[in-house]
Amino acid sequence: MRFRTVWASLVLTCLALRLGLAQAELHGEAGPYVIVIGIDGLSVDGVATAATPRLHELMARGAWTLEARGVMPTLSSPNWESVIGGAPPEQHGITSNGYLRRLVEFSPACQDAEGHFPTIFGILRDQRPASRIAVFHEWGGFANLVEPRGPDVMQHESSSERTLSAALEYWKAKRPTLLFVHLDGVDHAGHETNWLSRTYYNAVTEADGYLGRVLDMVENESAWDSTYVLVTSDHGGTRHGHGKNSLAEILIPWVLAGPGVLPGKLTVPVNTYDSAVTLAWIYNLNVPACWTGRPVLAAFAPSVVLSKTKAAGPAAPACALNPPVTGAALQTRPNTRTR
Repeated sequence: MRFRTVWASLVLTCLALRLGLAQAELHGEAGPYVIVIGIDGLSVDGVATAATPRLHELMARGAWTLEARGVMPTLSSPNWESVIGGAPPEQHGITSNGYLRRLVEFSPACQDAEGHFPTIFGILRDQRPASRIAVFHEWGGFANLVEPRGPDVMQHESSSERTLSAALEYWKAKRPTLLFVHLDGVDHAGHETNWLSRTYYNAVTEADGYLGRVLDMVENESAWDSTYVLVTSDHGGTRHGHGKNSLAEILIPWVLAGPGVLPGKLTVPVNTYDSAVTLAWIYNLNVPACWTGRPVLAAFAPSVVLSKTKAAGPAAPACALNPPVTGAALQTRPNTRTR
């Protein structure tokens, strides 16, 4: 009886929270907004060698590093899951692309009521349920990493051009709280030729042009005062591909720009699984206890970090409104961890 009373109280609290958040969004208080551009296979060498004026433009106005580290194995699924899931494979259990071996090889350290390892899409949906969340992905396998309940839109397109165009059209029409765009052309070029070929570098320059269209959109919509843009990758590559443990495959670019971001090269270590935790910090979300990443607070002006910490107070509770899960249940912790 006591359990039912406590659970009913939690449900009522969560319903009240959801109503309040929904009313806030109806009054135009849905920000901040985040656009993540994930460029599959983009190596540090590619950024340094190819013509990438728009990425360097973003670097000039944001915090960046060309020494961020992915996870091993340097394959797409383990790394993109780490980007959106705030933890390495030891926690989320994805160690392959699911072609020759199972996608999830062992039970994740925690999971939601639907059996998924929590990602930024799921916790944003649970804690800010009225948020608009959209994923446009060129690589079909990306959809396997995301909780079905998370995005309002999960759209697969057959090319970078179609993917980017669909994402821009949606952003202009709906202004989603979180937009994730996955582009796969650079990785395709690396596999078809190699990661040191002219074809690969041309593909990097083409992806840079797609990024430029995003930056132009944010500028034309006068949205820089409320919008963050994060550009990152899953892995680099060598002459013959990727999947091993060389620095050429592990090192990736990481660039963040937006309100309160301090421009300049980051001197702190950045891991790919810090990305989701940084987004959670921007949104003031609780993070799952099984997320081991840390928010990259060095990317923000100290005054912004202090002001946000004082103003935010306790982060919003996670409200999945599902009965508690036994075993490896999803738990959350306040997002207050700093470097």
